[in-house]
Amino acid sequence: MLEFYGYWISTALLSVLYLASAYMYATRRQWVREALTELGYSANNLVPFMIIVKVLGPIAILSRVSVPLSDLAYAGIFFHLLLSGLAHIGVRKPVGALPAAVGLALLLSSFMTQNDARDVPSPYIQAAAL
Repeated sequence: MLEFYGYWISTALLSVLYLASAYMYATRRQWVREALTELGYSANNLVPFMIIVKVLGPIAILSRVSVPLSDLAYAGIFFHLLLSGLAHIGVRKPVGALPAAVGLALLLSSFMTQNDARDVPSPYIQAAAL
């Protein structure tokens, strides 16, 4: 029962983090572009793409219309958070990596407890438990 609640709480918080980030990307575009430029990214084409990804990732995980698609969304979010945190550390702004660290903790909790809360299990959790 603890895993069930852990899954839904961590998944909801991760989704809120990503959807709030997508909202910020959509409403404060100039600020986001400047922040990404400080990290060394050319953000002209990156921002619209990231808005779409930050919305579709949580939708794929929450709806779970397809287990492989959900697992792919987990992988994409993992790499995004990892690279985001490393980018902030790389420019010597470790405080900026804090949301990524929180997101990684939520992602790990959500991913590892998904089989306890969902009807169709992910085959990758069984492989990770071995």
